[in-house]
Parts: sequence; structure tokens; C-alpha cells
Amino acid sequence: MQQSRKIQRRGINRQQKKLQISIAQKNNYRQFLKSIGIHFNNENLFIQAFTHSSYVNEHRIRPHDDNERLEFLGDAVLELAISQFLFKNYENMSEGEMTKLRAAIVCEPSLAKIASQLRFGEYVLLGKGEEMTGGRKRPALLADVFESFVGALYLDQGLDAVYQFLNDQVYPKIKQGDYSQMVDYKSQLQELIQREGQGHIHYKIVEEKGPAHAREFVSEVWLDTLQLGIGTGRSKKEAEQMAARKALEKLGG
Repeated sequence: MQQSRKIQRRGINRQQKKLQISIAQKNNYRQFLKSIGIHFNNENLFIQAFTHSSYVNEHRIRPHDDNERLEFLGDAVLELAISQFLFKNYENMSEGEMTKLRAAIVCEPSLAKIASQLRFGEYVLLGKGEEMTGGRKRPALLADVFESFVGALYLDQGLDAVYQFLNDQVYPKIKQGDYSQMVDYKSQLQELIQREGQGHIHYKIVEEKGPAHAREFVSEVWLDTLQLGIGTGRSKKEAEQMAARKALEKLGG
């Protein structure tokens, strides 16, 4: 009976082990964070954000030490931060357009791409099975880690730190048009001009360059005799959209 209790206690202890990281691993994480301009007051939050459930299960670490709860929080924080950015910076964008653009920014492929560019996958703690099946490069896993990281950063330092991180890594991509396929800049410009009663908008394709398989078009947008913007794209429609985006920036839209 006494032996049985000892075995039972050992089993409980195994199930409730804390996540332990070597000094070398911690130093590696610190160097990584330094490379992306981030500092964590509570390093355990960062480590948890990069701990996959497969690692927790395999090492019999106590429940909830993986990144799933942080992912839940980060998802909400990210939506708030992106929503606020769009609301403040795109005054002529409708609710429907903001919703579509936000969805394009926070979708799995977009977040996975940013996480990959930041080399997040190299630092995730994975179980052997997940490692062997290419988990480090799996888009769903990378997107989850990105959200977990945002959640951890929010808990550690608040919204201002999240805004600063996104200002460095995400907002510039929005401004340079990485998600422009989801936004109808031409309609926004047309509505702005009609609202102001300023004149007639028209577009001109002024140049085509590059080989047939990689053609690039250059479009100008004019308000009567005033040139408002120039844009380039892989199609005439994309070039016109980029020209309209430049015009909106010029007009303060």
C-alpha cells in the first residue's frame, strides 16, 4: 500500500514538472530577442509563447505550459491593434473594407510569412514527432506562435509594446501595399473626389516594361489636368490601384 502511494506520488510529480530551459538556451533566446529589438521583463512568458503542445506532452510538463492560452489572448490583442491602426490611418475606408483588410492581415498565411521572416520557427520548442514532420515550417504553427508572442508581449509590457512591435514589423507592410489586393483604392478615391466635388478622375497606362512572363505596368491617375499619383503593378488593374493609393496619400486620405 505504501509502495503504491509512492508510485502514485511520483506519477503526479511527473505530470506537474515545470518547463526548464538551460542557460545556453536562455542566452540563445536573449540574442534572438535582441536581434528583433524586443526585451522581456518576464522571460518565462516568452519561452511559453514558443512552447508547442507537442513538447509539453512529450516531456510531461504540467498542463497549460504550452502556448495555446497565449495564442488565444494574442489573437484578440492583434485584432484590436490592427483595427485601431486601420481606423486611424484610413479615414476614407468603409467598415466593410476595413474588415476585409484586417482579415487579410491577420489570416494564417500572412502571420506565418511574418513569423518566418523573423525566424520564429527556429526557436520553437517542439516534440520529436512534430519536429520530424516539419513542424518548424508549418504555416499554422508559425501563425499560432506569432499570436502567442503578441499575447506574451501584451502581458509583459502592455499594448504600447505591442504597438511598437507591430509598428516595426507589420504596419510598414500595410502602408507599402502588401495587402492591397483586398482594398479598392480606386473606389475610395472616386468617392473622395465626388464628395469634394473637385472634378473628373481618369487613369492612363503610360508604360509597359519587362518580359512577357514578368510584365510590369505603370499607371498615372489624373484629376482633370492635375496628376495625383503614379503606381506600378503586374497588371493594368493593379497599377491603377497603386496609383489611386498614392493619390489618396497625397490628398490625405
